[in-house]
Amino acid sequence: MVKHVVGRAKQVARQFRTRFVHAPLILLYHRVADLQSDPQLLSATPGHFAEHLDVLRRHARPMELGEMVRAFRENNLPRRAVAVTFDDGYADNLHNAKPLLERYDIAATVYVSSGYVGMNREFVHDMLEGLFLQPGKLPQQLDLTIRGRTHHWDLGDAACYSEDAYERNRAWHVEKIENPTPRHHVYRSLCQLFYTLPDNERGSARDALMQWAGTQSVCRPTFRVLGSDEIRTLAQGGLVEVGSHTVAHPVLSSLPSAEQRDEVQRSKICLEEILGRPVTSFAYPYGTRSDYTAETVALVREAGYDHACSNFEGLVRQGTDPWQLPRFLVRDWDGEEFARRLKEWRGQ
Repeated sequence: MVKHVVGRAKQVARQFRTRFVHAPLILLYHRVADLQSDPQLLSATPGHFAEHLDVLRRHARPMELGEMVRAFRENNLPRRAVAVTFDDGYADNLHNAKPLLERYDIAATVYVSSGYVGMNREFVHDMLEGLFLQPGKLPQQLDLTIRGRTHHWDLGDAACYSEDAYERNRAWHVEKIENPTPRHHVYRSLCQLFYTLPDNERGSARDALMQWAGTQSVCRPTFRVLGSDEIRTLAQGGLVEVGSHTVAHPVLSSLPSAEQRDEVQRSKICLEEILGRPVTSFAYPYGTRSDYTAETVALVREAGYDHACSNFEGLVRQGTDPWQLPRFLVRDWDGEEFARRLKEWRGQ
């Protein structure tokens, strides 16, 4: 498969010969996989990811993120510098992304949520997608109590979700305004409710949902996070750096200081034990300006991280905070569209 997608990538690159502006930037990916549905738009197919890497190899200066930060601090960044990062730590980062990174000799940093390592559970958005957006039958009425407030939803006729209905709505994603069925409304609502919960409350709410649905919370193979051995394999060879993405992937700004500190420090300790080496890079879960605070940044610095990534757009310029590095979120674009976006991000 790698040989096929690399050939397509080279073909696309030959069609694009535009020089990029010189300002450095950081790219944010999550997954490299062929998914039947992707409501959060987190995955690039292996073919498109290969096209992206070929564009970077031909028209940019790919760098390891730590190297970029060191050059930034020394005011010695090379022209057209680009760093590749992944959030969450899905297993496909090793099995699908790393072979392509090796083929193009492009470094990457993978931020892992340590609390999911070796655990039979999916991220909130994946768990909710499997429960509500896949074909099947659910009870019509849902009452779920979260933080003392009971939320009510009525699935109506969508309680029975057929294969045909699934196929009609398979391309739906959260950037679309409309909800084609009550299931999509519930999915969107529960994602927002679950995101702000600490891990113990999130687990209780998840258990209540599974009891309501009459099923068990099982991690699908294609949605699992890297295991400990896989993390070590991912880091072998030095091309891929492993960074921390907290323990439970919470919205840090919603947590008290002590819980934020625990998330930031304990994930570092866990990953360092797995790797047998220091973990110096951090990424804020969700990472928009409302998802962490100045106190969070101070806690990240206090924990001993050398730099940290956010999730808002921007180039790495003079005055950029190394503990709030901006990144550009990459979607499942073909090589031509990816190249156009790079040009746009650099202000051409």
